[in-house]
Amino acid sequence: MTYRMYIASNWKDYEVIDTGNGDKLERWGNYTLRRPDPQIIWPITNETGLWKTSDGHYHRSSSGGGQWEFRSKLPERWTISYGPLSFHIRPTNFKHTGLFPEQAVNWDWIMERIRSADRPIRVLNLFGYTGGATVAAAAAGAEVCHVDAAKGMVQWCKENAELSGLQNAPIRYITDDVFKFVQREQRRERQYDAIIMDPPSYGRGTNGETWKLEENLYPFVELCMSILSDKPLFILINSYTTGISPSVLHNILSMTVGRKYGGQIHCGEIGLPITNSGLNLPCGILGRWESGE
Repeated sequence: MTYRMYIASNWKDYEVIDTGNGDKLERWGNYTLRRPDPQIIWPITNETGLWKTSDGHYHRSSSGGGQWEFRSKLPERWTISYGPLSFHIRPTNFKHTGLFPEQAVNWDWIMERIRSADRPIRVLNLFGYTGGATVAAAAAGAEVCHVDAAKGMVQWCKENAELSGLQNAPIRYITDDVFKFVQREQRRERQYDAIIMDPPSYGRGTNGETWKLEENLYPFVELCMSILSDKPLFILINSYTTGISPSVLHNILSMTVGRKYGGQIHCGEIGLPITNSGLNLPCGILGRWESGE
């Protein structure tokens, strides 16, 4: 069993300029940010230039968390684009910006699969965050249901859809615990042709429900099987949980959707190219099941 690294190399508005000493130096449109990344355990080759003059630098705290230092006055938010898709970028208190650019490899795949299906496709995006995959699926012509437990993230997704010219697209925006939502969809006998999920390592639902990936992912995928249509197109699982191998996602997909529908399973890492070194930065893992159509 072999796996590949899927590299998001088609960006124009974003790049990883350099990496080292636990940090990555990034360009987000017209602004440069320096942020921590636990995968970067090698040194900085030459800590000069933009390393010293980045617009924003997120400093980690020894007690957990951290804070931003801004060397220039940044707008509250700004916009970057990936092909036809546009997104609001905003540095948050938890070092994030509202977008994971490595996911562009999945957006490309999602759009290609939907367009090549040549039939109406209904997509469910669970743990949808700010909606990169939702916007991609809608741009390809799918009907999409976007679900996240955080109201602010669902609103951010709606704004990204409007930025991408999809304000009138058939997108449902749902703020809810994803497990309870899927259970209700099961009772309603509502079905989807494609399911996307980006589950956290640990989280809480709208009413304090706890989620732990190691305990909940397999039964959750099993539950999602109950709302798949008779002709499912794909299932995509993303994970950023430390210690989870692509083989784990392969096994879960094989034991669930693969066992019932056949099809193909592809798993591996996702990453970003590093401009200055020519290396690739590993960012997470993915598991894809797709039908034979």
